[in-house]
Amino acid sequence: MNKLVHFAANTQGRDYAVGDIHGHFTRLQTALDQLGFDPACDRLFSVGDLIDRGPQSEECLHWLEQPWFFAVQGNHEVLAVQLEEGLPLDLENYRNSGGAWLLDAPTDKRQLYARHFRQMPVAMEIETAQGLIGLVHADCPFPSWALLRAYLSGELPRDKRTDEIFQWSRSRIKRNDRRGVEGVQALIVGHTPLRIPKRLGNVWHIDTAGWSEGYFSFIELASLRVWPDPPPRPNPQTRPAPASRRPSVPAGTPPQ
Repeated sequence: MNKLVHFAANTQGRDYAVGDIHGHFTRLQTALDQLGFDPACDRLFSVGDLIDRGPQSEECLHWLEQPWFFAVQGNHEVLAVQLEEGLPLDLENYRNSGGAWLLDAPTDKRQLYARHFRQMPVAMEIETAQGLIGLVHADCPFPSWALLRAYLSGELPRDKRTDEIFQWSRSRIKRNDRRGVEGVQALIVGHTPLRIPKRLGNVWHIDTAGWSEGYFSFIELASLRVWPDPPPRPNPQTRPAPASRRPSVPAGTPPQ
């Protein structure tokens, strides 16, 4: 697989990014219809976590086949690959995190999904009239996009802890780190469910739990405008959507 995929500017329509989907493709389609998304000319870029939690995880392959839909590998896709490869996982925690549909699936189905998830890139970059937009699931491990490119192309030595940051880290948002990432107009990430999208420097966190008690947030890449705007009012009777907790894997403690 190409760990970094480059996209030329969309000269025919608009480009959008969307937060974590987690098996709620009907909800996503409803939001796209409200947005006025046109698959004939628009493109949708996903920050990953297409699967688990929701009832429609199996539809991810149909969406990945669409010529206008592109997704990076999220931590839940990583877990699905690790499961198929027989790596040690906390299976009870994985089930509680929404993995029951895959845990209970026959071996051939697990292999089918793992094969597709292995092909998903770790990062994407999209050209726009205003500059380059980067997209990863959780965070960029480097202060610049140039270093990310060098790492994913093999010019820098691989490091498992660095690999984990792409799909597991919440360090930036926990520290309220506004330093940003050089070399891109914006970096779009998901992974951490929020009430409303949050910008830290040039890093936009857009998982607003459309898969749970929240709503799907979209960001138009050329203008960096967020939709819906204003966001829906939170229901005071509901709690924030829970963040996923990493099941135990051989790599040890995930980056914080």
